[in-house]
Amino acid sequence: MKLAYVYLFLAFIGGAQAAETNPASYPTRPIRIIIPLAPGSGADNAVRIITQKMGQNMGQGFIVENLPGAAGLIGADKVAKAKPDGYTLGGFNDSILTMVPNVNRKLPWNPVKDFAPISLAVMVEWGLVVPPKSPYANAGELIAAARQNPGQLNYGSAGNGSPQQIAMEIFASEAGIKMTHIPYKGINQTGIGVASGEVQAAFITLASSKTLVKSNRLKLIGVTSPKRTLQYPNVPTIAESGLPGFEFSAWFALVAPAGTPQPIIQKLNAELIKALKDPAVRQQLLANGLNPVGSSPEELAKKIQAQLDSYAAVVKKMGIGAD
Repeated sequence: MKLAYVYLFLAFIGGAQAAETNPASYPTRPIRIIIPLAPGSGADNAVRIITQKMGQNMGQGFIVENLPGAAGLIGADKVAKAKPDGYTLGGFNDSILTMVPNVNRKLPWNPVKDFAPISLAVMVEWGLVVPPKSPYANAGELIAAARQNPGQLNYGSAGNGSPQQIAMEIFASEAGIKMTHIPYKGINQTGIGVASGEVQAAFITLASSKTLVKSNRLKLIGVTSPKRTLQYPNVPTIAESGLPGFEFSAWFALVAPAGTPQPIIQKLNAELIKALKDPAVRQQLLANGLNPVGSSPEELAKKIQAQLDSYAAVVKKMGIGAD
């Protein structure tokens, strides 16, 4: 009799495990999403807005965990080494997947081999910010000052190889100016550094700078999109105010550990696309400077590879290296 109970118990445990790992019944418990960035970043805002709706539609909650540090290396490593069962995902910006790997060649993970693309989520709008009492009213005035004082103006970023540094180095290269790089430990610290006047300028996502701009602790003097944004219609593009042709954009995507079953990948993709089509979700994202896009896993994979190749050339030309 005791042996029969043991068999029944083992059968129950086996059945429960099978149900949990069966793509057809997925998900049976909350899903953990690791964001290798600080709270309040564009990626953080996007994932919280989107997964709240996904959770409602899927009947399971999403647990968002911020693991910032080392330009995203720590959080990304956690995702790469997680069990590929669909219960640990990564909310990554393009810096983690395409910029950092070009700057740091000794990563413990490979951006192509160790992650399974799920979908693009949003395109992220960026802005050029300066201290509130800065004399510069637009990108053209900043460029003129930098030309008159080579290397005397500095700018902040979230670290070497960060998108903030890449954006500013491209800006400086196209403008023919030299500015000194001051790396911080994260985007929030960068914003505070500009607000305090510790650095003269920085490129920051509109989502990350929103609170500081609205409270007049940062002055937004240009946006990097080809057209003025709905959020700041009175702020000129950098292309129209000092550097014709300049554009810079970034994106945020959802990925899983490599080896995650394709049916689970496809289900997550479908649910994310469904959430992005919800009017309330779209409104929230747009209000935060986040443009909902979505994609197939295959389209995201191609974008990652193309941008890896593109930034390899940028990093080599500008001599950007890891800290």
